[in-house]
Amino acid sequence: MATDQLPIPEQYASLLQLLKDRIRTAQVHAVLAANRELVLLYWSIGHEILQRQQDNGWGTKVIERLSADLHHAFPGMKGFSTRNLKYMRAFAEAWPDEAFVQQAAAQMPWFHNCVLLDKVHRPEERIWYVHQTIENGWSRNILVLQIESNLFSRRGSAITNFQSVLPPPQSDMADQALKDPYIFDFLTLSESVRERELELGLLTHIQRFLLELGVGFAFVGNQYHIEVGGEDYYLDLLFYHLRLRCYVVIELKTGAFLPEHAGKMNFYLSAVDDLIRHPDDKPTIGIILCKAHDRFIAEYALRDINKPMGIAEWQTRLVESLPTELSSDLPSIETLEEELTDMERKTEKG
Repeated sequence: MATDQLPIPEQYASLLQLLKDRIRTAQVHAVLAANRELVLLYWSIGHEILQRQQDNGWGTKVIERLSADLHHAFPGMKGFSTRNLKYMRAFAEAWPDEAFVQQAAAQMPWFHNCVLLDKVHRPEERIWYVHQTIENGWSRNILVLQIESNLFSRRGSAITNFQSVLPPPQSDMADQALKDPYIFDFLTLSESVRERELELGLLTHIQRFLLELGVGFAFVGNQYHIEVGGEDYYLDLLFYHLRLRCYVVIELKTGAFLPEHAGKMNFYLSAVDDLIRHPDDKPTIGIILCKAHDRFIAEYALRDINKPMGIAEWQTRLVESLPTELSSDLPSIETLEEELTDMERKTEKG
């Protein structure tokens, strides 16, 4: 049945006129050029559709009719496809609190919000990704990468002694700065990889490595030389964390965690605190990245150590591998992107 032959529900005309007025108002005030106003407009449209469907029992065919009529009313505008109107409805359903949309969700580009609708279903997890995206300035592809690597569940999961050796709130901040496991899916390594090969692979992909470590890590050096008692020692990787205001020593292990690894790290942390750390810096933190660890052995190894230390695993691939092209997993978003090209151009000109 053609769209213009569909039966028109009662009060449909008032809805169509209401949406036309809102769109024209947005045009007059030139707010469609701003992403925030665009997202708020989309939420408003989605909210009206959702409300009418809930109150009057309208079916999905109404969305098809709205798409056709809005295209007719605004022939120079894109973004009113049936698919995008359904995203607007889902967006309003996911975020019933308009205040949150104004304060947070509207600070992200529309396509970021569509990614969250497609890939994240728990409200608390979705809220977390919204705040992280805003705070870290993630692109859409980076947001997809973080969701696919299950960052929400991995953060703060490393085995540490931070709560017993660091004062709050630094202990909580340090815990959240670590994750378990670390995903190095950008590396191609053999089963018999040596620690030096792992180190060089991470340095070759330093940008991806820093992204996986998280916000705040600044690279200082690899095989960083320190001298203690006339003997030479070399730290695998040395970073400075800008938020924690401390040095971070990372030691790489290609095998399972052993208790003696904690003892060696404790030695390194003492040396860095004495030889490198500035008086205004916080205590140096150590991270032991190993191929595997037993939680009980790791917790026993850290129990009586008074230097802040964490133990986490690293993996070269996800349990559910990411697709080669992230965009191939988002056909609906790509379609939307094509449909909204003209609108984005207007935004850039504005």
